Amino acid sequence: MRRSLTAPVLAAMLGLAASGASAQEGRTVFVSPILTLDQDRLFEDSKAGQAVDEQLEAATAALAAENRRIEAELVAEERALTERRATLPPDQFRPLAEAFDHKVETIRATQDRKARELGQQREEKRQDFFRKALPLLAGIVRERGAVAVLARDAVVLSAGQVDITDEAIKLLDERVVFTPDDGPSPDAPATGGEPSSVPAPETGGALLRPMPAPAPPRGATEGGD
Repeated sequence: MRRSLTAPVLAAMLGLAASGASAQEGRTVFVSPILTLDQDRLFEDSKAGQAVDEQLEAATAALAAENRRIEAELVAEERALTERRATLPPDQFRPLAEAFDHKVETIRATQDRKARELGQQREEKRQDFFRKALPLLAGIVRERGAVAVLARDAVVLSAGQVDITDEAIKLLDERVVFTPDDGPSPDAPATGGEPSSVPAPETGGALLRPMPAPAPPRGATEGGD
């Protein structure tokens, strides 16, 4: 004959079950249908987001150095060409000046293209970051019994318990590892091949200044070469 469990035994079993669940979770979960998330802080304060930023900052610094080197070379080339101007007739100097101007414009276009590509790469990496974070965020949503996550900056007033940014950062740091990709070298020539995915800061000087139009050499007769 089956006997029903006595009250003390049932209470003991329920107590064991409850303590097991508590030990497994190890924390109190605040249940809310609406949660908030600071997306910028999630990216900036997580290890994976910081690794992305460090890689992009390194590429930015590399191209800034490349631009300074290119500009110094162009300044020296422009100076040498200016010195030759005094010794060459206009018909010989003009092709040299035009070739230099074309070179400057080509380099500037290449560096500008690098800047645009880095901007695109930055956005792509940020989107990839949030794609990787999405399953973890979905887990928090299920655990909290929520139906929606709102951007923190779009909420006028909320209780601190509904913000999951710190919890999401902790989970990301534990489970998501950023692996740098092998991008093009920032030291690639500026005038050929595929451009590096690094930005081109304003360079000024020779990179943006065309060569002055040639003037006739001193003492030349009108219409003479």
